[in-house]
Order: sequence, then C-alpha cells, then structure tokens
Amino acid sequence: MNFTFDNRFTQNLPADEVLSNQTRQVHGAAYSFVKPTKTACPSLIAYSSELADSLGLTIENVNSPEFVNVFSGNQLLDGMQPFAMCYGGHQFGHWAGQLGDGRAINLAEIQLVDNSYKTLQLKGAGPTPYSRTADGLAVLRSSVREFLCSEAMFHLGIPTTRALSLCLTGDKVIRDMFYDGNAHAEDGAVVCRVSSSFMRFGSFQLAASRNDVNLLIKLVNHSILCDYPHLLTSADEQLTLEILSENISQTLPTHVYLKWFSEICDRTCTLMVNWLRVGFVHGVMNTDNMSIIGETIDYGPYGWIDAFDPNWTPNTTEAQGKRYSFGKQPQISQWNLFQLANAIFPLIENAEPLQQLLEDYATHYHTQWLDMMRNKLGLIDKRDDDQQLIIDLESLLISVETDMTLFYRQLALYPTRDNLPNKINPLEFFKSCYYQPEQLTKDYHQQLSSWLNQYSSRIQNESPQLNNEKNSRAERMNSVNPIYVLRNYLAQQAIEAAEQGDYSKIHALQQVLKNPYTAQEKYQEYAQKRPEWARHKAGCSMLSCSS
Repeated sequence: MNFTFDNRFTQNLPADEVLSNQTRQVHGAAYSFVKPTKTACPSLIAYSSELADSLGLTIENVNSPEFVNVFSGNQLLDGMQPFAMCYGGHQFGHWAGQLGDGRAINLAEIQLVDNSYKTLQLKGAGPTPYSRTADGLAVLRSSVREFLCSEAMFHLGIPTTRALSLCLTGDKVIRDMFYDGNAHAEDGAVVCRVSSSFMRFGSFQLAASRNDVNLLIKLVNHSILCDYPHLLTSADEQLTLEILSENISQTLPTHVYLKWFSEICDRTCTLMVNWLRVGFVHGVMNTDNMSIIGETIDYGPYGWIDAFDPNWTPNTTEAQGKRYSFGKQPQISQWNLFQLANAIFPLIENAEPLQQLLEDYATHYHTQWLDMMRNKLGLIDKRDDDQQLIIDLESLLISVETDMTLFYRQLALYPTRDNLPNKINPLEFFKSCYYQPEQLTKDYHQQLSSWLNQYSSRIQNESPQLNNEKNSRAERMNSVNPIYVLRNYLAQQAIEAAEQGDYSKIHALQQVLKNPYTAQEKYQEYAQKRPEWARHKAGCSMLSCSS
C-alpha cells in the first residue's frame, strides 16, 4: 500500500505532552498520540470496493495480510502517526466536559491523486486517554451496523463518514447491551472509518469551556484552512490564506469566522433535510457527534423509520424524554449550532451576527424541507398551499401505522390523470404499506380519498409540459424516495448470521444498498415492510448507545 501521508492535523495543532496511555484530563492539546491495541487473530470479513479504489488500493492490496493487519490495528505503515482527538460536548442537553476519542484512533491523513485529503480512523482499536472507564473496543454487532450504515448513507447521496473495512479481531469483548446486568462475551471487531475531517462541534466547545482562546483559534483556523479553504480563495483573502498556512495561530478577520460558521449551518441544515427525506434517526445527536463538515458521524443507536412517527427514537437510553426523536432532529441541530456559536463567540465578540445566522438557519431549514417534500411528492411548481397538502398527508401517515418508505414508492404509481383515481380503492392500492389493517376505518378511508383527490388535482394542474411526460412524476419521485433502506431488522438479521460465522447477509446488503432508488428483482425481499416478529425485538426496535 503506497499512501502519501500528510498529517496536517498533528502538524498544525498542539499535542498532549504526556505520552502514556492513561485516562486523564488533557489540557492545551487537540490530541494525544496513542497506538492501537494489538489483536489476537484478525480477519477481514467485508470491505467497500468503491472506497478502496478511490483511496488508490488495488484488489491485491485488500487481499494482502498487510491490509488486514493495518486496518485491525496490528501494524503501522511508515508515516503513520496514530492519535486520538480531544474534545468535549453536550450529551442529552447537559455539558459533559472532556469526552474525546474513547474508542477511535486516527491512523493518518493521506493525500489522494486529486489533491484531496482523507483521514483513516480505526473504531474499536483499544483504549485511549479519553476512554474514561471503558475499554476502547467494539463488538461485531455494533461494527456491522457502523459499516453497513456508513455505506448505505453514501449511496443514498447523504453526506457521511465512510467505512473502508470490517475486521474481526479474534478477541472477545464483554458488553452489557442494555445496561441491565446481562453482560456477556462477544466477538470483537474493528471498522476503518474514512473522512476528510473527524472534527466535531465539541472540538471547539472544550477549548472554549476552559477559556483556552489560543487553542480555540488554532482549531478554528485549522478547520478553515483544511476543511473550508474555499472561504479564502477570493483575491482579497489570498493573503490571509498564505499567512494562515505559515501560522495557524494568526487571528483572522471576524467576517471569515462568520463565513465559516454560516457554511457549517448550511451544511448541517442540508444534512437534517436529507435525514428526514429517507427516514433516518441518528439516535444520539450530542454535540460531540456533530460533524464540523456536515457529515453523518458516529453510527450508534440509529434507526430507520418503518411506520411514520415523528416521535419515534430507536434509543432506549432516552425512551422517556425522546430528545433525539425523528421529528425533533432539525430543532436539536439548531440547538447544537447555538452551542457552537457560544464556543466561537470569543473570536467574534458580537452576539448579533451569530444570532442572525441561527435565525436564518430556521428559515433556510423550512425552505429546504418544503422543497424536499415537494420532491418526494413529485411536485415541481411551488404553490402557497403545498405546505398544507404536506401537513395533511403526514397527519394521515400518523393516524394509521403506515410504512413511510413503501408509501412514497407506491404513491409514485398512483394514477392521477383524468378520472382514474375515482376508479381505485385507495386502501387496496396502499395495502402493502399498512402494519395494522384493523386501523383502516371508514373515516380514514374518506380522509385518504379526499387527500388523494387533492393531490391528483395538484398534479394535473402542474405546468402544461409536465402533463405530457408520461412517466416523469414517478421518475422524479423514485429518484428521491428510496425503495431500499437499512431497515433495523435487516441489519439485525445480518448481525445474527455474522455472529454464527455467516457473512453472506452483510455482503448481500452491501450490494442491494448500492442502488437504493432502483428496484432490483433479485433483492425484492429487502423492499418489504418490517415483519411483526421484529416489532419489539432487541436490535430491531430497541437499541442503546452500546449497540
């Protein structure tokens, strides 16, 4: 493997001066050097061929002993400087102080042939100074979930960290999945995650909470230089870019920091809209799990909406408060951005522009959400009554347990032209989407029929040229409404098979999720609603932060 290493994070930012790998508070540093823990008998069970290719890895590289040794933590290549990042965060709305990479170790940053950069990070590679009371390891079930969902999100077109490889370690790890006293030994595993940046909101919060303005400036400047260099490409900013490249401690003009925060807001907004588009619930949107570049990061107790329910969360840890439920994610993202704004205030020293950007966030989110929902419904024209049409539909989806993914795919097939809708029984047409047929009352039937008539009328009154495009509505809808998502029960089936040494379900899910918007006859079984046996099954509807 011939990587070109350029470890900008460790070059630009201060290191922890203590080299021993002991749990402790780390001050004045952005990271600690630490080596992965050796594993007993590593083996590769899955990898992303597309990602490997983009990193310049060949099939021969992937199949070599060197690959499995490096990406399980058993071997370091020349030029690698492994480290764990130091950051803090708000957890479930409360400041938690120092957190950091407790079970993630960054191997190195590499420069690709297109001059872009990627960081290779091992998750589950052993303890770090930030592991607190934990062992820094990961088990197979959580690693399968991380690996599959990272790649599923990428193919859905949603910003995300990637997953290069999934390796068994040959070691056993003790875990209590639901913290209920039922701990037992499980297979250990390591995932290699890949991103252009693993910095989080909490990276800046911790420095600010300690009044370490010097470190805060370096962290923000590093992010601008490495993650947002386009903010400094205009003629009047070129000198600033040159200065920053030479001196990461140089204080930049206030408007540069505001542009940086504004773009973080924009990227976060787009991410939230996409999560809602496909029915994804992150499950633990703490500020230490919010990417500074607007990617989905840290796949823990996530879940996919089966029946549409804005109040649903897969995370049993917050089963009562449901702070991070499906419909609250946009609101929580704004709250998290408010915490980031507080952290960078020492660089701005004026609350008004930050407050304005946060207010703009709410406006921008609503606009993007409305456009996204129009796309889900196949609408192109923008009309004042669209929002009410959408609200009425979501009320219908809530009133009867309706599979969100299947409903929108079926709606794309609903005939809206001429008098055809009047000849169709809507309950029969959408029967594959309902979980509890006994809920289908006469009143619901009337409400659904009324909504479908309004929808049909709206489609028929679109711009004239659209009415002449026979399949355009279905094509538009199917391009944004996936038919395949990583349903919780599918992931659990793959996990249970893998725990028995059968990785075929992991590989099958990898393949089907590469084309989530296109019906694939071979994988029709993956386009069905959640079976009843999975309604209350652990791993399907119930997950924890240990999942």
